[in-house]
Amino acid sequence: MTSLPRTNGSRRPRRSLPWQALIDATMLLLWGLMFLRFTITGKLYLLLHPDYMWLAHLATVLLLTMGIVRGAQVWLSYRQGRGPAPRSQEHIALLPRQLSVGLLIAIAVFGLIYTPRPFASETAFQRGITDVLGQTRSRPQRFSLSGNSEDRTIVDWVRTLNVYPEPDAYAGQKAQVSGFVTHIPGWPDNYFMISRFVLTCCAADAYPVGLPVELPAGTPRPAPDTWLEIGATVQTATLDGKRQITLGSATLTEIPEPRTPYEY
Repeated sequence: MTSLPRTNGSRRPRRSLPWQALIDATMLLLWGLMFLRFTITGKLYLLLHPDYMWLAHLATVLLLTMGIVRGAQVWLSYRQGRGPAPRSQEHIALLPRQLSVGLLIAIAVFGLIYTPRPFASETAFQRGITDVLGQTRSRPQRFSLSGNSEDRTIVDWVRTLNVYPEPDAYAGQKAQVSGFVTHIPGWPDNYFMISRFVLTCCAADAYPVGLPVELPAGTPRPAPDTWLEIGATVQTATLDGKRQITLGSATLTEIPEPRTPYEY
């Protein structure tokens, strides 16, 4: 009498979690959440020109969608016992996969923890605030001295001066500008620079612009990086051996740091 062989058909091989796919999904979700955090908190304005915000918003949607879809694939595949989830497309890379994915996750985690701060006077010195009046990158399409001078921002004044740099042409005009305080080494104590940063693309290419301000007699010089709104009359003065416009008879009003501190 022949005995039948025993079968273990009722037993299933133990399945391991698809860690690589899970890590991929986590990386995508973390990057999407980082962009989402910057958007919700308004900090994206410190990193990117408004004209390119749509790229960041699109990236947020795509990263979150891909992360959710990837995570769902892994979950369904594991629950239904259909074997490992589809592997990520292999490609040639300069760094080993584990290292590159680890770096991406670390950067995303840092972005979720770190709160960007706008550039201030220290960065302005590093990027050449003292030469900014003659070196604006943005040039106006047309030039006109007409219009209300009080409507001009710091950037508008600097652009105008870049086209027509004769200081006496603006003497007596009224100015109403806002920015942060920068103390220029070598200037008299009754002078400071009211400054703003300009973004042409992103924070990496931000550059400072500014106008000299003469304090009324007896007025203490405000601390660096203090945000002020200034009402003044345009006059001329010689600073650093250069004759230039100055905001005189100034009225200083301290204001909170704007939500969008850069000019564009």
